[in-house]
Amino acid sequence: MPLMEPYRVKVVEPIPILTRAEREAAMARAGYNPFNLRADEITIDLLSDSGTGALSAAQQAGGALGDETYAGSSSWFRFRGVVDELTGYPHIFPVHQGRAAERILFNALLKPGQLCVSNTHFDTTRANVLLAGGTPLDLPCAAAADLDSDHPFKGDIDLDALRAVLAGPESVGVVVMTITNNGGGGQPVSMANLAAVRDLCREHGVPFFLDAARFAENAWLVVQREPGWSDKTPAEVARAAFDLADGAVASLKKDAIAHIGGFLALRDPELAAQCELVLIATEGFRTYGGLAGRDLEMLAQGLTEVVDPRYLAARAAATRYLGDLIKAAGVSIVEPAGIHALYLNAGRLLTHIPPAQYPGHALATELYLAGGIRCAELGTLYLGEEDENGDLVKAAPYELVRLAIPRRVYTQSHLEYVAEVVAEIAKSPEKVPGYRMVSAPPLLRHFNCRVEPVRS
Repeated sequence: MPLMEPYRVKVVEPIPILTRAEREAAMARAGYNPFNLRADEITIDLLSDSGTGALSAAQQAGGALGDETYAGSSSWFRFRGVVDELTGYPHIFPVHQGRAAERILFNALLKPGQLCVSNTHFDTTRANVLLAGGTPLDLPCAAAADLDSDHPFKGDIDLDALRAVLAGPESVGVVVMTITNNGGGGQPVSMANLAAVRDLCREHGVPFFLDAARFAENAWLVVQREPGWSDKTPAEVARAAFDLADGAVASLKKDAIAHIGGFLALRDPELAAQCELVLIATEGFRTYGGLAGRDLEMLAQGLTEVVDPRYLAARAAATRYLGDLIKAAGVSIVEPAGIHALYLNAGRLLTHIPPAQYPGHALATELYLAGGIRCAELGTLYLGEEDENGDLVKAAPYELVRLAIPRRVYTQSHLEYVAEVVAEIAKSPEKVPGYRMVSAPPLLRHFNCRVEPVRS
């Protein structure tokens, strides 16, 4: 059979379609920041794959069975059983989303000034390290620097650099491996790399954790790409990855295909007891962690659905299909295509825009103005550094735009529409203006900043 989505649509939702003039007015009102747009102003929303997936009929049915007992609900025990089978960790705490797990864990593990080392920290992970008094350090592998190569595991950490840091004078509080590596172009991490990280961390007595928001997608790419794993199921690969680490944080708004939820899972009983106290004080009792019973039921069901090889194969194929259409239009992407997102090389397309005028953000803005497509940049707006006068002192290494694909939401024709809009922009890229900063907070500025176009 030809590859197709292994599900059918049961409920539909109308898509807003605005005129170009309406989109221009909306973006101006939003300060040219896509995070400030309203949902009813967006035609195709590729801003995030977090909490944006479509629930299955079984998840909806599970929600109706949710037990809202304050402590020890039956929904908690179902959730715990599924996570226990998936991960094998003895101490499991539900939280309202992944960043809550990060906050609790980093405040327990990091002393002021200690390093948190990662293949790549994503935005909220980096922020939670800083808020805990730690210092985030990214050590992506050398292959990640070549955006065009087809290296299968660009999400790996640089093992030589990690070895040097662990043996060096600076104190390392924790090593966190993000699977897949979202900040590194959605690229997967190999099992061999994870095993090597485990060995180095044990040698130096440093805790090793996974940021496992997209554990199933990483497992699928391991099955497809890494020798010795092709005969394993995604669930078996995921369990093998969890077995290597001392624990995990996870936003279950991604690979549990749910709208809210996460977990913090640990092996160490003393660390678990410390984290549990903070959890109860800030999130909720240990058996609900800020979630309703219906949420726990839907999460448990989603975790069983996400490791279905047919679902993962179809999701990977859809992203690859969109990538092929975009490349055919002459626009480069980070190769090879991952699963949860495509990353467009805006710096290569918009060569007339200098980093100080945010070419990644410029392309993301133009995608909305041209076709109502909302997405976000991973470039100098997000990663750049300015002095007290607002002058750029450090640009991002790459100017990328992330097209995050919600799970079970858009059809092939929607993806083809996205590719057509990209192709139209690529016909006259010199018409896209750069942008200047108007206002920004000191942390996580891409969420709240306001910019304006630079007109020649």
